[in-house]
Amino acid sequence: MAGNQRVVIISGAGKGLGKAYAHYLAERDMAVVVNNRRHASDGEASADAVVREIRAAGGEAVAHYGAAEDPQTGESLLALALDTFGRLDAVIANAGISEGATFCKQSPGSIEQNITINLLGTAYLLLPTFRHLYEQRLGHVLVSTSAAGLFGEHGLPAYSASKAGVIGLMQSLALEGRSHQVFVNAIAPFARTQMTAATLEAASVPGLAPEEVAPIAARLIAANSSISGEVIIAAAERIARARVLCSQSLSVRGLGEVELDAALDSLLDSPLENQHSGAVEMFASFMRSSSNPS
Repeated sequence: MAGNQRVVIISGAGKGLGKAYAHYLAERDMAVVVNNRRHASDGEASADAVVREIRAAGGEAVAHYGAAEDPQTGESLLALALDTFGRLDAVIANAGISEGATFCKQSPGSIEQNITINLLGTAYLLLPTFRHLYEQRLGHVLVSTSAAGLFGEHGLPAYSASKAGVIGLMQSLALEGRSHQVFVNAIAPFARTQMTAATLEAASVPGLAPEEVAPIAARLIAANSSISGEVIIAAAERIARARVLCSQSLSVRGLGEVELDAALDSLLDSPLENQHSGAVEMFASFMRSSSNPS
């Protein structure tokens, strides 16, 4: 039993970033539910190996083998956390996959796989666990997105789309959780893992150990952290904040084609400087700030 020890669920924690998060948090006295699917080729399940390492170092951990795309995995993970440690304080939705093909060369199946594991898998995990944190009126959630979800990337269309969806989910949950002290953020890491090694090798980027991202993830789910609704890019012991920005709106009422083209040109030259706390607030600002094009 964890007692007063904080408890975190980490999906995809058998390797890469998730494994680095699990070790870092366990070393700082968090009990960890280590989730990673079993593979037929595994001599020892990766989740079991991480749990064994954490326990050998004096930490507390338990293994779980559910697949991210299984809609029951979230319920099963919540039950395991409560049955083993008696509580849940934080969730890191880290499990994910990528692809390496342009959109023209992809199949419906490959697109569906990325969306299902990266976006729906995150939602499946958070449906029961976010609800639990919401009802206990305290908790932290960290989801894994990507710079590709913010800016796109050639050869990663389905991955980029799925990770953009994760950002939208995070921002909605941050708004929903605000009144119940549930703080929800996204991390966009650059790290050399099994999934990213080929891409980073092609870009000739040195270093980028997963362990360099772990302190940032840990800070975003710390008991005293009230940061919420943010996307934090993290790599090589550096961090940046990413945010969707809007320009001032322009009125195009009654404009003909030539005038509309001029308005669009003016719009593309206008600064992106306005932040918004949600879609409704953005729309209100959009209507309120409307002005005529110059």
